[in-house]
Amino acid sequence: MTPRITLGGGSSPVSQIHDQISGLIGSGQLAPGEPLPSVRQLAKDLAVAPGTVAKAYRSLEQEGLLTTRIGGGTRVSEDAGSTSAAVLQSAQALARTATDEGLSIEEATRILRAVWPDRDPRSGPDRSRYEPPEIRPPSRARHPGSGP
Repeated sequence: MTPRITLGGGSSPVSQIHDQISGLIGSGQLAPGEPLPSVRQLAKDLAVAPGTVAKAYRSLEQEGLLTTRIGGGTRVSEDAGSTSAAVLQSAQALARTATDEGLSIEEATRILRAVWPDRDPRSGPDRSRYEPPEIRPPSRARHPGSGP
């Protein structure tokens, strides 16, 4: 299967290739063991330098999402897991609603980042509601010799 990867503005081609392949794996659209196009083929398809695709593939390999074997090509790692059905359904609902409201993916991502809990969910009790950060006025530290 040739992954559906498109390049647009916003971030570097390496980041876009990395993020899109990672998303395809996480969503189960690319299954463990599934082959990916060669570096040269994907670079040709996307009209980028082969080094750009190679850098994205290396990054994904370091994260354990891809494996590359000489003569065997690049495949999705057997250890790469997909995201739960509940998370995928929520992501699809967010995508539909944001699209219906006329938001771009960048705007939807910005909003998601703003409401994302700032801790690892595996590190403690569940925090199911967003709690905005406390905003404090800047401190007025006194410097020696700056007055009373």
